Amino acid sequence: MEQRFTGRTVVVTGASSGIGDGIARRFAAEGANLVLAARRGDRLASLAAEIGADRALPVVTDVTKQDDVQAMIEAGAARFGGIDVLVSNAGVGIAKELADTTIADWRLVMSTDLDSCFFGAQAALPYLKQSRGNIVQIASVSGLGGDRRLTAYNAAKGAVVNLTRGLAFDLGRFGIRVNAVAPSLTGPPELATKYAALVERFNQRRALAGFSTPADVAAAVSFLASDDARFITGAILPVDGGITAASGQPSLF
Repeated sequence: MEQRFTGRTVVVTGASSGIGDGIARRFAAEGANLVLAARRGDRLASLAAEIGADRALPVVTDVTKQDDVQAMIEAGAARFGGIDVLVSNAGVGIAKELADTTIADWRLVMSTDLDSCFFGAQAALPYLKQSRGNIVQIASVSGLGGDRRLTAYNAAKGAVVNLTRGLAFDLGRFGIRVNAVAPSLTGPPELATKYAALVERFNQRRALAGFSTPADVAAAVSFLASDDARFITGAILPVDGGITAASGQPSLF
């Protein structure tokens, strides 16, 4: 695999599982140093050991807390001499009808999915100015159209989409690019068997059958973070098999 990130330092939040794990592995394969952030210290330690202690720093982080995010960024910059890429991936979704969605549900989703992106961008900004680096945020097709029973998630991911665009304008004068990837249903291959009915409902709306894997999302993220995308900023790249292109409405629940 091409070593596009050799000597560069990439921060990945929500790195302990799923899409975040896939993103971290992709950047590691392309030669990056990794700052791995999540709440699950055991999983972070395991992933860091696989990548190698010389190239991966696990930092247990609650991304809903600004102080935690600031400390994580500073620890990574101190360890590797700076920050080149911030991937704000940490997220959570709660599927409930509006009447059943509590204030606690709303706050959890907003703080995890949206506040964490703001905290990360602020904390990384001094280092990204130095490196003329970039930010990739993980949005969702739910932020481009909407999904039933995901009121808070739709709102949070929609805000991430527009935060991406706003940051692109604010930070472009420093040479910092800001983009987002918008996945839809994403998971390992066994998802097709475990949730066959749900996958079939997605397939009825997709241009391409199947669903994305964490590796598919990671490939899009690494492209946007690389010099191959040097003149791309403010972009929202769906990784959804054509749901948004085909209908403009990703809702399937």
